[in-house]
Amino acid sequence: MIPINICPYLEYSFEILGKKWNGLIIHYLSLCPDGSARFSDIKKDLSDITPRALSQKLTELVEFGLIEKKVIAETPVSIIYALTEKGRALTLALEPIQKWAFQFRDQKGGEKHEQE
Repeated sequence: MIPINICPYLEYSFEILGKKWNGLIIHYLSLCPDGSARFSDIKKDLSDITPRALSQKLTELVEFGLIEKKVIAETPVSIIYALTEKGRALTLALEPIQKWAFQFRDQKGGEKHEQE
């Protein structure tokens, strides 16, 4: 059998997108008017994620350099999460995945789903 080498770039992308919520958080921020949102807004709109999980995922995405955490010095202190240039670039890669999911979302076997 011939060994197959997995592309390290694809492996890196799945390290990020293969984790639950990461892609949805990036997509959510891309839909915000200026690419940023407060923790409470993200939590409200992604209602199935727990606050602890959201906090962990946001920290992880900051570490990957996909979003940045901005602390606004006001009373009370506000924290805003915003897409970085790297994060905005990733949203372009999410669009074809979204189209693929739309096309095949109901498909269990080999039949093709017609686009609406």
